[in-house]
Amino acid sequence: QVQLVESGGGLVQAGGSLRLSCAASGSIGSINAMGWYRQAPGKQRELVAGITRGGSTNYADSVKGRFTISRDNAKNTVYLQMNSLKPEDTAVYYCNAEVRVLFTSIRSDYWGQGTQVTVSS
Repeated sequence: QVQLVESGGGLVQAGGSLRLSCAASGSIGSINAMGWYRQAPGKQRELVAGITRGGSTNYADSVKGRFTISRDNAKNTVYLQMNSLKPEDTAVYYCNAEVRVLFTSIRSDYWGQGTQVTVSS
């Protein structure tokens, strides 16, 4: 079993900042890619940012220059620093990790439970 636990969401005014964290625990052999997705009401879940184990990153066009993804491999944790937040960033944010299960060659995607980010205008 692998669990992802997110924290750091909340309510912030437009122009403000938030930092999300997601810690993975359980039967982890190794973690390859990690990422953050979001889902706004009535919309499909979309990729916000991703990061490989080696630190290569990619971002949705809508957040480039405002959001920064990073990770601490020793802590199995991924972060999302969100600056210059806009009302359209309001969504439930989910972390995702591609995990190789301990003592196996099985790779699976795991998801966190989601954390609400609300940006008021």
